[in-house]
Amino acid sequence: MPARPLSDDTLQLIDAVREALLEAGEVEEKRMFGCHVFMVNGKLCLGVEGDELLVRLPPDTHAAVAETPGVRTLSSKGLMDGYFYISPAAYATRAQWQHWIAAALAFNPLAKATRKKAARSDGAPPRSTKESTPRASNLRKTAKTPNNTKATPRPPARKHSVFDDDA
Repeated sequence: MPARPLSDDTLQLIDAVREALLEAGEVEEKRMFGCHVFMVNGKLCLGVEGDELLVRLPPDTHAAVAETPGVRTLSSKGLMDGYFYISPAAYATRAQWQHWIAAALAFNPLAKATRKKAARSDGAPPRSTKESTPRASNLRKTAKTPNNTKATPRPPARKHSVFDDDA
């Protein structure tokens, strides 16, 4: 099934995150959790899903951050401590936006990077230990997303505003 086109508001938010990460080091963009995510120095840092901002913060602050108005956890089952969706109401001002971006970037050097699976000796992509043979659905996903693992070039910055105070 082809991906649905992104709305103009989502594209505007993605551009705002790109702009915020211009000085952040090595930035890679890819699809994860159904989001457009930004990997900073090989670790998930920020993302966009619809009109919400995905941030990765220290897991030990999970309970306190989860109580913040306009914030919801990525997983309601407690499996992803430190990952939050921030609603537009919680990043409506430039100060709020900068708070979330700065908090995610401050945690990034301390965050654990996900280990990449080792390549197989036969040159085929690595297989999950749970799966002895690849399923057709996995083959389709692999065939559609080979470029997800490479850094995407940054387009020129566009004028935009995701903040109420810039209206």
